[in-house]
Amino acid sequence: MRDRRVALAWAAFVVAALVSCVLVLRRGDRLSDLHIYYGALSDLHAGRPLYGYRARNGGPFTYPPFAALVLAPITAVSEGVLQGVWLVATCAAVVAIAAMVGVALSTDRSHRPLVVAVAATVLMLSAPVQSNLRFGQVSVFIVMLALLDGMGVGPPRLRGVLVGVAAAIKLTPLLFVAYFLATGRYRDAGRAVATFGACAAVAAVVLPAESWTYWTEAVRQTSRIGNLASLGNQSVHGMLLRIGVDEAALPVLWAGLVAVICGAALLRARRLAGQGRPGHAAILVGCATVAASPVSWTHHQVWTVLAAMLLVGASGITQRVAGAALLAAMVVSLGAVLGPVSTRPGVQFLFENARAVGVCLLCLTGFGGVAVATVRSNRRSAAGRAWLRVGVSAVVALAFFAVQPLPAGADPTFKAYVLDDVVNPRYFFVCRGPAECAAYATDAPVTFGTRAEKTKVRVNGVVSARVARLAYYSAPGGAPRDIPLLAAYPGTRTFSFRSASMAQGRLVAYAVNGQPIASYDDELAAALETATR
Repeated sequence: MRDRRVALAWAAFVVAALVSCVLVLRRGDRLSDLHIYYGALSDLHAGRPLYGYRARNGGPFTYPPFAALVLAPITAVSEGVLQGVWLVATCAAVVAIAAMVGVALSTDRSHRPLVVAVAATVLMLSAPVQSNLRFGQVSVFIVMLALLDGMGVGPPRLRGVLVGVAAAIKLTPLLFVAYFLATGRYRDAGRAVATFGACAAVAAVVLPAESWTYWTEAVRQTSRIGNLASLGNQSVHGMLLRIGVDEAALPVLWAGLVAVICGAALLRARRLAGQGRPGHAAILVGCATVAASPVSWTHHQVWTVLAAMLLVGASGITQRVAGAALLAAMVVSLGAVLGPVSTRPGVQFLFENARAVGVCLLCLTGFGGVAVATVRSNRRSAAGRAWLRVGVSAVVALAFFAVQPLPAGADPTFKAYVLDDVVNPRYFFVCRGPAECAAYATDAPVTFGTRAEKTKVRVNGVVSARVARLAYYSAPGGAPRDIPLLAAYPGTRTFSFRSASMAQGRLVAYAVNGQPIASYDDELAAALETATR
């Protein structure tokens, strides 16, 4: 019976992997990050600068120069062949990671094959692994290398080397050096630092110009990676950007939060390692890298899925429920799925940032350290108290976020359109052309219409000559977003923008002297209600 369950679990993994790979290959923008690697290295081989490359979608090469040396062989085959090989390698890496999770979850060797198969299937279905497949990312391989070293797998004399190599390809695994020091693995820390330095030195010899460019310029230019305030960036830094923290205060606040989160995670990881749970310790440190990095896209968040599985496999009800909630957030987008549950901006913000909030809480509590108590369920009374604790905690959390306003800077879907966008009828829909827009305008300072879509609302309209400035507030207390007034047609100015919700929105028109001359909030809500019918 057990062998049959193992076979069925592996069959589910194979089906999930095959379907995922086929769906990826059918996409028009398939493996876009792999395309960047391929194009950047082709340019490098042709004598062009590595960090000057831009793909068709505008994406640059963002990794240290040693990564270019590691990836250099990929240009030896056609890009089509490379895509197939890369997908297979990604699936193999998922299996290797699942095998290590099986070791961390199960001390009974007879149960381990089933645990590994189930873990591999869950990993394959998670958003981070799907993102690795879709984009052709290296992140899953970085996790595999760091986890092998963090768990102490492999010959003792080589431990630390894999972390050094992983950090030379992508900097975030350097936190494992601090973990080695915290757990007394001083030789492993030394080997990791020496390997990292040696890899950087080799890259400097082979690619001196690229090394100089990266370490003096590109390493500090996080804006090259994309819009860091978008929802895909589920790090502390990304969440602070969405909250709308003042630009001057952001570095200090971010550094302070990162220090607290990483310090707590390292202390708890040291205790876990001392208890003979190196897998839990290494995964916790990996989660700290997700929280601490300025940029943690979905494909970086494999660590969070692993932590969720460890929580689900724990003995306490509270931990299992927390793990199930975190795992749900890592498989589906709670912001899209649970958006209709509440129109309160604070609750929406919680759903949209569930992964960032979850990984921060995990780092602070450490699989049941401070705030998450392990309660065994072998007695009904204990189980009842645990479920009560879970319910009260969930209600308190939702109530807290329900009363929070959502600052304008926290709306990740907000975008104001510019003159080049006027040709798009999806953005500018109330009128097209000078005569139509002139007829649409009224004596009011602002005349507008709305359109509701699945995850956003669009507002498009025209303004009178009295309006010098137009601003949108997504919630009380939030900073305003200026809306460009576009002279698209002679004698008429139009505008268009999108936002996550108009439930707390307010559109304000200002005169030349800076005084408000009109405000629209109830009108936005009424227009939205009409648009959603």
